[in-house]
Order: sequence, then C-alpha cells, then structure tokens
Amino acid sequence: MGKYFLYQGNWKKAEEIQVEAMTIFIEQQGKEDQWTLSSMHCLALIYTRQGRWEEAEKLQVQVGRWGEAEKLLLQVTETRKSKSGTDHPHTLTAMGNLAMTWYSQGRLEEAEELEVQAIETCKIKLGVDHPDTLTAMGNLAMTWHSQGRWEEAEELEVQAIETCKIKLGVDHPDTLTIMANLAMTWKDQGRDNDAMALLQKCVEALRRVLGTNHPETLDVLSILNDWNNGRSEDV
Repeated sequence: MGKYFLYQGNWKKAEEIQVEAMTIFIEQQGKEDQWTLSSMHCLALIYTRQGRWEEAEKLQVQVGRWGEAEKLLLQVTETRKSKSGTDHPHTLTAMGNLAMTWYSQGRLEEAEELEVQAIETCKIKLGVDHPDTLTAMGNLAMTWHSQGRWEEAEELEVQAIETCKIKLGVDHPDTLTIMANLAMTWKDQGRDNDAMALLQKCVEALRRVLGTNHPETLDVLSILNDWNNGRSEDV
C-alpha cells in the first residue's frame, strides 16, 4: 500500500504506511533482516521524493553503501525468485533496485540486461501501463542515454510519457521526471529549442505540483538556467 500511494504522488500517506511496515519488520524480524532493510530502502525513496535528503541519507547509511547495497539486493533478488517466482512483483522490484545500483556504479551493460528482462516480465505479468512497467522503461531509457544511444532512449521515453499521461496524469511527478529526461536526450541530440521548451514546461508543472522551493523543482530549474546561460554565451 505504501508503494501504491507513492505511485499516486501521495507521499504523506505512503510515508505513514511505510513507517508502520518498517516498525513491524524491526520488531518481528530484527534490524538486519532483508525485509527490514528493503522497507527502509523504500522509506528512504519516499523521503527523497519529498526532498528530505538528510532523513533519506540516514536510512540509506543503515541499508549500506553501493557495494553493500549490491550484495544485499542480490540476496533479496535471489530469495524472492526462489520463494515468489521470477515474475512476482516483489521480485521485479528487487531486480529494478539492483539494476539501478549497477547503473549508479557505472556498470551500464549489466544494468541494461537486467532492466530489459524486468520490462519484458512486467509487460506480461502486470501490463504495459502498470506503474512498475513505466518505471522500468524510464530506468532503461536513462541507461541508454548514458551509453549515448539517444535515439533508442528517446523512443522509449516518448512511449513511457504518453502512457504515463493516460495512466497517471499529465502532472504526475513520474510523468514529469521522464519528460525532463526526454528534454536532456533532445539536448544531447542538438535539438536545443525543443529541449528548452519541454524543460520549461516541466518546471512550470513542478512548481504547480511540488512547489517552487521543492528540491526537484530547483534541480530542473537549475538545468534550464544553465542551458539559457550557455545559449547567451554562444551568442
């Protein structure tokens, strides 16, 4: 349920439920249990989406740095495969988290392989328009972007955005995140005008949805300002 409310952008409710879940896991399983650590990771993600970086960092420190996180996520993924099956939503979530860990380590080929596998399974098990599928698509597009495969990234981002608009809404934070990524893909392709127009649209929407001073709004605005300053220097 916490994950459901996170997808809906209702972070307050997601946090409330996730805190309760984590507390129960700690009491019943202990702080070192894989399910406890997984719930802590999810709560850290909720804090991050709210711009509460210090609280998120404290939880992530407890879960572990990238190397430790990789070891943990490998264990979680294998456990969930054996207990729940390779196509269970919990298994797919673990796969997605492991892929993002590899992405953050610069291990793009390994991340790509796992993301492709997760997407195909998500499409069959959950559907093309399920939030988990859309998240996996956005992650794969980021990986392709980092590999310089901009046309492939663009195609996937456009597809994900259109589905997000229908399934989640035009102003949903997940929709706006992928839109911002698409803008950066266009910028790397030399489509400066299109990129800046789309990123400006993202900034305006983020201001409405998250507020002017939200970290995510400020991050995207900073990128837009850098682009504008670069254009001025070129002139």
